[in-house]
This record gives sequence, structure tokens and C-alpha cells, in this order.
Amino acid sequence: MSDASVWEIVLLGLLGLLAGAVNAVAGGGSLIVFPALLAVGMPPLPANVTNSVSQWPGYAGSVVNARGDLREQRRRLVTTAIAAAVGAAIGCTLLLILPQSVFDAVVPVLVLLASLTLGAQPWIKRWTRREERAADSPRVLLPAIFLAAVYGGYFGGALGVVLIAVLSLFAHDTLQRLNALKVALSLVTSTVTVVLFALFAPVDWFAVLLLAPTTLIGGYLGMAVAKKMPDGVLRWSVVVLGVAVAIYLFLR
Repeated sequence: MSDASVWEIVLLGLLGLLAGAVNAVAGGGSLIVFPALLAVGMPPLPANVTNSVSQWPGYAGSVVNARGDLREQRRRLVTTAIAAAVGAAIGCTLLLILPQSVFDAVVPVLVLLASLTLGAQPWIKRWTRREERAADSPRVLLPAIFLAAVYGGYFGGALGVVLIAVLSLFAHDTLQRLNALKVALSLVTSTVTVVLFALFAPVDWFAVLLLAPTTLIGGYLGMAVAKKMPDGVLRWSVVVLGVAVAIYLFLR
């Protein structure tokens, strides 16, 4: 899209800023950029991989702003990051060797279930009598993170929604701290996709050049907003966005 008009360039830049902020606050920001890339004439596969690569700076900006919360959960970060890296590599491989229609059929269902699960989290925790200070459930948490990263490597849309739903169920902590872990795992997943897609996929690097700086700024500013939001507000922001994303994917 090196022949894009000035208005298309400005639009992508603004949407990159918004996507970075949304990824930091709730997740799903990549679904702001993906349809925009389709709208400027990019085919679905290049749009998908270009979108995934362009989200990396936004996640990096969010992690910089969340480093205080991450320092307090280093052990959890290391174990989940390993699971996320392996899962992302498998997801990228699936994208490159399977037809797009295979995974597209289940993506809306995954996002919707993740969103509804997050909305029900307070009741689920009350039912299971789990407290935020309780120990994590690594035998369930790590496989769940692995599967979420497979999804993220393949499509990436609303990965943050899926990750925060998984973390809220199986990693016991405040939602703000889990949100910090979410953006760190999103960065890990995105780093794997950047490397593999740069080598083997049709990335539009001109579009990445337009989007990368604005997603970085948006991610940094969005994380500052997310850190100040009450748990309930943050949770329902994710739920509403996730349901909207699922509806979009069903209708796409």
C-alpha cells in the first residue's frame, strides 16, 4: 500500500493510536486496524500478518508502563511467557500452512466465550471460594495460556480478551496486576509472530511503518489509564468490547 492516499495514511495512524490504547486497557485493538487494512485494499492474509506485526510496539509501550506490577510477579511471568512463546510459534505455523477458513470458523466462538467467562469471573470465584491471595493453578493456567497463544499466533484479534479471561480464572491476583501480565504475554506472543512473519509471511512493511509509532504511543498512554481503573470498570470494559468483537467476527 505504498501508493496510499494522504487520508488513508492519516486514518491508519489514528487507528494505530486507538488500537494501542485499547490493547492496553482491554484487548481487541488489533480488530480496529484489521478492517482498516482491508478497507484500503489489502488482501486478508497480508492484512492479518501486517496487523499482527504492527501491534508489537503498542505492547512494548504498555509493558514499559506496567513494569512495576510485573516486577512483583516475576516467577509467574517467566513460566507463562514460555508457554506463550511455544503456543505462538505453533499458531503462526498453522496460519502459514492451513487455509484461513479453518480457524476463522472458531474465532468468534472463542472470543465470545472468553468475554462471557470474564464477566462471570466474580461469581465463579465465589462459587469455587478462591481468593486473590490463593495460589495459582499452574497445571491449568499454563496449558490455557499455551492455547490462547496458539490463537494469538494464528489470528491475534482480541488476544488480550482471551488472555485476561484465562488469567482471571487461573491466576489469583488483582485485575490490574493481571492486566499488566496480559500485556507482557501479548508482547511475547507478538514478538514470536514478528520474527516468523517477517521471515515467511507477506508483511506490508510500509503499513507497519505507519502503524508502529502510533501503536507504541497508544499502548503507553492506554496502560496509564488502565492502571487507574477500578476492577469492575476494567472487567466490564473488556466484556463489552469482547462481545462487540465476537459479533463483528460472526458477521465478517
